[in-house]
Amino acid sequence: MAYKRVLLKLSGEALMGDLGYGIDPAIVANIAQEIAEVVKLGAQMAIVVGGGNIFRGVKASSAGMDRATADYVGMMATVMNAITLQDALEQIGVPTRVQTAIAMQEIAEPYIRRRAIRHLEKGRVVIFGAGSGNPFFTTDTTAALRAAEIDAEVIFKATKVDGVYDCDPKENPNAKRYTSLTYGHVLTQDLRVMDGTAIALCKENDIPIVVFDLGQHGNIVRSVQGEAIGTIVGGSCEVN
Repeated sequence: MAYKRVLLKLSGEALMGDLGYGIDPAIVANIAQEIAEVVKLGAQMAIVVGGGNIFRGVKASSAGMDRATADYVGMMATVMNAITLQDALEQIGVPTRVQTAIAMQEIAEPYIRRRAIRHLEKGRVVIFGAGSGNPFFTTDTTAALRAAEIDAEVIFKATKVDGVYDCDPKENPNAKRYTSLTYGHVLTQDLRVMDGTAIALCKENDIPIVVFDLGQHGNIVRSVQGEAIGTIVGGSCEVN
């Protein structure tokens, strides 16, 4: 394995597949199977999952809802996704723990850094729910924060596209896909790999980010094995 300890960032939208809303059990089962393969190969995996398939705080805020309240509702949505993913993993025999930044002792452990690391060392998949526990911060920022806290070697951001482009490939068929980028280029060109706070955290802690297509079966395993897929963002990378 190219990496020993990794953090996988899943958007909530990734869990709904072609549905307009909610969770597609088949998609979740497929993701769980790939994660199981990674664990079987010996890598330690933590996951941060979003909640956009159920509720988006920014969208609700723009419609008039108090921003902090909207973000807290979004955090609850991430916990729903985390528990769903936990169930899919445990049904195929993968030991899993959900930790939340907001106390929910009946359904999940509170987030404790040392406990999370210990779970990883024992071969358990740790799923972080409820974001950072604070409004006004995205789950991208949570992913960068948790990756730094648990000493993850890399962040894998699984998306619906096969990497980072210089413009929207759906709107421009001539859009260029990058194979590698620097943190600075991502920020100055506003390429939306992750939000600015997340990129700054990764840059400060020298955590590379690999962006790839979740829809291509096997990409999670290939990424952990170090295959060059998607786009890698890092301090030692060149713009290419």
